[in-house]
Amino acid sequence: MYLQELELHNYRNYETLTIPFENKVNVILGENAQGKTNLMEAIYVLALAKSHRTSNDKELIRWDAEYAKIKGRLHKTHGTVPLELTISKKGKKAKYNHIEQKKLSRYIGNMNVVMFAPEDLNLVKGSPQVRRRFIDMEIGQISPVYLYDMSRFQKILQQRNHYLKQLQMKKQTDWTMLDILTEQLIEQAAKIVMRRFEFVRMLEEWARPIHHSISRGLEQLEIQYKPSVNVSEELDWSKMIKSYENKFAEIREREIDRGVTMAGPHRDDLAFAVNGRDVHTFGSQGQQRTAALSVKLAEIELIYSEIREYPILLLDDVLSELDDYRQSHLLNAIQGRVQTFVTTTSVDGVDHQTLREASMYTVKAGQIVR
Repeated sequence: MYLQELELHNYRNYETLTIPFENKVNVILGENAQGKTNLMEAIYVLALAKSHRTSNDKELIRWDAEYAKIKGRLHKTHGTVPLELTISKKGKKAKYNHIEQKKLSRYIGNMNVVMFAPEDLNLVKGSPQVRRRFIDMEIGQISPVYLYDMSRFQKILQQRNHYLKQLQMKKQTDWTMLDILTEQLIEQAAKIVMRRFEFVRMLEEWARPIHHSISRGLEQLEIQYKPSVNVSEELDWSKMIKSYENKFAEIREREIDRGVTMAGPHRDDLAFAVNGRDVHTFGSQGQQRTAALSVKLAEIELIYSEIREYPILLLDDVLSELDDYRQSHLLNAIQGRVQTFVTTTSVDGVDHQTLREASMYTVKAGQIVR
């Protein structure tokens, strides 16, 4: 798949913009604070209906405007389809092929993107929250059911935390409601964790040979899902449910004392190991970056294996963060296969055929100059 055209109205520092793109590498050049990353973010938001930079949608709307609109023309194997996302203070409206989607979970996944930005280099060494967000965003693109299950889980989690806080403050004394919420939470948690186990296993299968190649055959990468409850991929549904029930029975009084849910998918993590050693704790910066790059390239292949179309790759100011060898590996991997958007202040020093053949765009104060 590839994005043929992007149209913006009142998006960040863009008042209005219509720009065609080619099915190859598109380089967005410009000084800092001119709108390069805003353009990249708009493509990401068009695909996933949320930003990778902020959780506050109001920040996406141009100053003093009532709404922001992003439109795109997406080419897929079966033809070209229009996408449209309107963001206002009242919420979001999404259209796919001119038809409004009542649920965002039905819209997300029609356009698949893989974002690689400097903060993604923190995937290995950053907080568990970064890794959970990564898992959720990637599974969500290929599984609308997962998005629904996550949404249900978050609502139940919020209700359960509220009730735990009420019990903590002695505003409630009835534990029956807590038992009901716990049962509902466990069912959603088990669905989510089973899907995450499956995703991480597939991700490792793709990432391992990529990492082996980038490390010149010297390193073996392992990726492991680390649940906050003693469950594993081998457990069947009933045993997984039982493990969660045992865990919540064990920690119930501590949860009431603290007024918060202490176990579940929102407390889980990912672990990366190279040659059997934890990369987060013992890995060099180079090893951490190689692991992050391997995972991003694996995402591309994983999505292709699931939907039989390559996703669109967004490289936001990341080339300058990689050394020449990793740059070359990345550019070789995408050459001629994946529509790619690259933002950078300059391509000087990047000597690669992929960039020499790229379409170049220059951004100045929210305007595109070709």
